[in-house]
Amino acid sequence: MNIKRYWVSYLFMLPWVAYFLIFMLYPFFLSLQNSFLDINILNPENTRFVGLGNWVKSATDFKFWQSIFNVFFNQAIFITLSFVCAMGAALMLNEITFLSSLFRTVLFIPVVTSITVAMIIFDFIAGPSGPIQTVLMDINLLSSPIFWKFEQWLPMPVIAVFSAWKWFGVQMIIFLGGIASINKSLLEAADIDGAGWWRKITKIILPLIRPQIVFVLTINVINGLQMFTEVFMNFDLQGGPHNSALTPVLHLYQIGFEQMKMGEASAVGLLLAIVIFVLTMLQLKLTKGKD
Repeated sequence: MNIKRYWVSYLFMLPWVAYFLIFMLYPFFLSLQNSFLDINILNPENTRFVGLGNWVKSATDFKFWQSIFNVFFNQAIFITLSFVCAMGAALMLNEITFLSSLFRTVLFIPVVTSITVAMIIFDFIAGPSGPIQTVLMDINLLSSPIFWKFEQWLPMPVIAVFSAWKWFGVQMIIFLGGIASINKSLLEAADIDGAGWWRKITKIILPLIRPQIVFVLTINVINGLQMFTEVFMNFDLQGGPHNSALTPVLHLYQIGFEQMKMGEASAVGLLLAIVIFVLTMLQLKLTKGKD
């Protein structure tokens, strides 16, 4: 009876359901099957069952866990920097009434810019001959240009700064929406009681936009663990000096398409999915409010 009544709704849902089944659920079970096989895409006739061999090899692979550490190192800088910039911009835009739409558009431009184009621009600006290092040398903060792509500990911090500049606009819009939903009478009451701007932010605004903050932090962790384009554009498949810029997805790509080991690559992908799931659940548990 309900199906006949809501058949139009189910009809509109059908394209997404089909997409989910074909491009998400089916590849997941196919990867799960392949993770127990030794598959070389150049010689598929030699496929053989290896059981948990791929899983054990992936779980004990130093490069995989180094790539996880690299992402954590990157995200610690990215999340902090992007959160401060996004929250600061949201609070500022919430107070501005004159040309507020223009400022929002300007701050959001990096988000809609192609990541390839944005990385090329950023690479020029932050490069050894770029304006940033030139200015730093002019004021004697740098004695010589720094080739950050060849330094062991610089690739991930520099990429984190780029990612913060590229994506903070998304977080800004989310925070701005959360701030706009706060009952204005609460802030007015705080003003009457003589509360300063810092106290209003820490005692009213931040607690009331906790759902938006949790959402942003969760999405950042998930996207960070899936980072690929930023590193691939700068280091190809090499992963930087001493694998200092290696990410889990780049490591997976190396195994699957450079070494042609699709079974092991499938195990790495599923292991990464488990890591993402565990970290997401842990983060939601730690950031969960009293209610």
